[in-house]
Amino acid sequence: MKTTVVIDDDLLREAIEVAGVKTKRDAIELALRELVRVKNREALIRELGTYDLDMTLEELERLRSEP
Repeated sequence: MKTTVVIDDDLLREAIEVAGVKTKRDAIELALRELVRVKNREALIRELGTYDLDMTLEELERLRSEP
């Protein structure tokens, strides 16, 4: 889909540089994908909530190191 938008030139130039992409389109698509990923992660965290683990840090580290 073709869309015309006004985007701050300096911001877009910086986004292209820090993202290491070559085109404006690549920078915009990368930014949109990242926005969706972050928002989906936030929604998942809200849905799952938090809960207490009944184990010590040492037990958790031991479990992580097991194959």
